[in-house]
Amino acid sequence: MHTNERPRLLLVEDDPALGPLTAELLAGDYDVELATDGQTGLHLGLTGNWAVMVVDRGLPVMDGADMIRALRRSGISTPALILTALGSTPEKIEGLDAGANDYMTKPFDAGELLARLRAITRRFDSAPAQLAIGEWMLEPAGRMMRSVYGDHVELTAKETELLAMLASEPGRIFTRPELMAALFHPDDSPGVIDTYVHYLRKKVSKSVIRTVHGAGYQIGDAS
Repeated sequence: MHTNERPRLLLVEDDPALGPLTAELLAGDYDVELATDGQTGLHLGLTGNWAVMVVDRGLPVMDGADMIRALRRSGISTPALILTALGSTPEKIEGLDAGANDYMTKPFDAGELLARLRAITRRFDSAPAQLAIGEWMLEPAGRMMRSVYGDHVELTAKETELLAMLASEPGRIFTRPELMAALFHPDDSPGVIDTYVHYLRKKVSKSVIRTVHGAGYQIGDAS
């Protein structure tokens, strides 16, 4: 039975010991529902009203990244954190590009997990409906860029977060340390910013993000 007092959290974890333990750790702050395979997680993600999701990678039936990707393709923008033993850089990139808002590796600290969940839900709740970027409009909740000519471009969660941060203050130059602290994990290389800037320039336009040499990045005109 779900209460109205705590936000609802969907936990998708197949480990018979770790799943209930994680649910117990989160139960003080969330109304937790546990699913033990990716297909059930996908069904609940599509049909339930969740504040946030915590998803493992190596799930039966459907991998956690594939589950999140399917939810995003169906228009579900609920914040999602991948919690997994798969911790290589390519695996993290794959998970984030699938639509996850954050990525943590096991073993994990319960306090850090709760802090990360607060952070991604806070960013989601505070995101404006639209942000103007030249001839385009960024829709953070739907992870979409729409042009005045009717074109649209789908974005990953991290691409959306980067663009939204830059577009929140169009005249401001954001330094690399600021972007790293706000959007990426401390273990990530600073070069990850260049990677996502490259992705966005290829997807939208070369001018969507302006490099200010020696200083950082600012939003461009995306014309």
